[in-house]
Amino acid sequence: MKFEKIAFVASEVPEAEAAAARLAARYGNVEPAEAQVIVALGGDGLMLQTARRFMGTGKPIYGMHQGSIGFLMNEYREDGLPARLDAALRNEIRPLRMEAKDIDGARHSAHAINEVSLWRQSYQAAKLRLSVDGKVRMTEMICDGILVATPAGSTAYNLSAHGPILPINAPLLALTPISPFRPRRWRGALLSNKARIVIEVLEAEKRPVSAAADHAEIRNVTSVEITEDAEEAIPMLFDPGHNLDERILSEQFTY
Repeated sequence: MKFEKIAFVASEVPEAEAAAARLAARYGNVEPAEAQVIVALGGDGLMLQTARRFMGTGKPIYGMHQGSIGFLMNEYREDGLPARLDAALRNEIRPLRMEAKDIDGARHSAHAINEVSLWRQSYQAAKLRLSVDGKVRMTEMICDGILVATPAGSTAYNLSAHGPILPINAPLLALTPISPFRPRRWRGALLSNKARIVIEVLEAEKRPVSAAADHAEIRNVTSVEITEDAEEAIPMLFDPGHNLDERILSEQFTY
């Protein structure tokens, strides 16, 4: 058995907490610091929180669906958990790093597993300038917002904004506009995962903009730099035949 010490974490909903108690009674439960694997019970929101919480520890995370959306989760079953963990396939997810500056000059850093997104805070559309690797690629864009998605996040908010689905191991990032007004027909870009993306907010006081790395939000930003954090790799475990590669491929043929 590869994983003898399991730590269970659960979202704050009765079903997930009850499931965690049953599993802990059956398989034991250790503190996360002692665990060989983290089993997360909830939805994708909990999975993202758990991944950020244990980022840098190298501990693999195996999610079981006990929430609303479960794209990153495995099917919930109580029987045979140790065998499922042993047979699980490993995907390493590399997060984005967001460096944001707000209107007061303060700087903020955060990681994102799905996407970094910017959107307007008021009734007025945002005005943005886009640069990639030090070169301005769009001098002015008028829109509700824009996002940069990882392959793991390409089926989330990015897909809802009509962005492309990326294979999980593709060395790419999706740059996707949210309700663009000008230029109206621009649908975004595929960028190298080594790209350095800078988004400047034009007329920041008149047209305030927020930035978020997954759920970590910064208000009233003036500029945001986004890069893949090549030093971080978050190991996630998936059941054979239902791994992240297969799920993303299946999404591309959903109609």
